[in-house]
Amino acid sequence: MPAIATLTMNPAIDVSVAVDRIAPGAKLRCRGGERDPGGGGINVARVVQRLGAGVVAVYPAGGAIGDILQQLVAREGVPSVAVPIGGETREDFTVLEEASDEQFRFVLPGPHLRGDEWMACLKALANLPVRPKMICASGSLPPGAPDDFYARVAEIASGWGARFVLDASGPALRAALDTHIHLIKPNLAEMRELAGRPLDDEASLIEACRDLVAQRRVEAVALTLGAKGALLVSADGAWRARPPPGEAVSTVGAGDSFLGAMIWAQASGKPLQEAFRYGVAGGAAAVRASGTELARAADTHRLFAEVALEAIDSPIRADAGADPVVREELGG
Repeated sequence: MPAIATLTMNPAIDVSVAVDRIAPGAKLRCRGGERDPGGGGINVARVVQRLGAGVVAVYPAGGAIGDILQQLVAREGVPSVAVPIGGETREDFTVLEEASDEQFRFVLPGPHLRGDEWMACLKALANLPVRPKMICASGSLPPGAPDDFYARVAEIASGWGARFVLDASGPALRAALDTHIHLIKPNLAEMRELAGRPLDDEASLIEACRDLVAQRRVEAVALTLGAKGALLVSADGAWRARPPPGEAVSTVGAGDSFLGAMIWAQASGKPLQEAFRYGVAGGAAAVRASGTELARAADTHRLFAEVALEAIDSPIRADAGADPVVREELGG
């Protein structure tokens, strides 16, 4: 029985290759050519499945690439409901330039969904034979889907009494915040966009998160800060977590691994703060893996013990000296 349902409206096949050096006009001979099922919610489902919770992934799929995507999801052992669409599912590309050890990511826009197609995705979610404890919608909306799409998903979750978790940005996130959301997971850029101000110290970040909680627009905010860790804010307080030290190999999939580990922990009955630590551990596990690889269960459990969680009793104002680790991440 699935404890979690994920929804991915703009899925992709993630192609990961390596070249010696990227140069204009040259024929770049690639190595690797790994293909993984991708898109926010699919990646979250893969991590949840690896950690051992029941999950089902709902997503649209079309064309030959859509057929391959379904095969790759099945290869991961993730049960899924693929909604047929007329357009071709997209591919995204991650290229490692070995000379500089830099990654270059190329993200395609995805197919245009007709009204009946995105509505069919909502129906597929609403008609799942078993109602999960949590619904996680993650990733960008494809062309054609309305800005209030995730707000409609929130209504389905509310009707079930399920917790709704959302990882989105821009107008789609703003529209959904007019409903009720259990958890959002913005990164720094997305939080700044949502707040409409710089948020250049820890105090302003916490204040912006608390505003959302106080307005009853969301129960909790897990704000990821890349290599500097993450902040968790709820009505019960605020906490910061730093990932364990280690060399970052690839940042691809780190946010999805964070969210997958965190909602797995919540669906497994762990308290919010402990689930947050699992999220940080999942993100740390992902950045230690190459290409588009996601967090593995063994690595996530091992790193969990190394994640330090610190309660923030009173936010530190900028004029009193912001936390130096967060100040570095914010460019201060």
